[in-house]
Amino acid sequence: MSNGISEDKKKGKKYIILFDGTCKLCNNVVKFIAKNDSIQIFCFIPLESEKAADYLNRYQTKNVNKGSVLLIQDDKIFTKSNAVLHILKCLDGLWPVFYMFIIVPGFIRDPVYDVIAKYRYRWFGPAKGNPTYRSCE
Repeated sequence: MSNGISEDKKKGKKYIILFDGTCKLCNNVVKFIAKNDSIQIFCFIPLESEKAADYLNRYQTKNVNKGSVLLIQDDKIFTKSNAVLHILKCLDGLWPVFYMFIIVPGFIRDPVYDVIAKYRYRWFGPAKGNPTYRSCE
């Protein structure tokens, strides 16, 4: 893990992930991220919440597809495949290796992301019950 992330954690910074709280795949990804985030730098907010709406307004991000994952890090907002790659860069283990795909242009990466986002309910179904995640306070 890069020293900058550890320093951000020491400074009390949190990286905020906005996600579709009604999606089973999205909830499983949130659990995966939390499990592989030993320094607990990430916190999570469902896109359906008022708190998420406040962030979207603050960053002037309109028309966000419910299938979008967004990462807010150091007052920057990352969407779609950029968000995924920046998240992987911060996780434990070998996951940061996948950040090398940042060299692939977004117009190539994002259509793959869009297909998964479009069919996630068909392939994985809706989330059941209330999601559990590390909330941003």
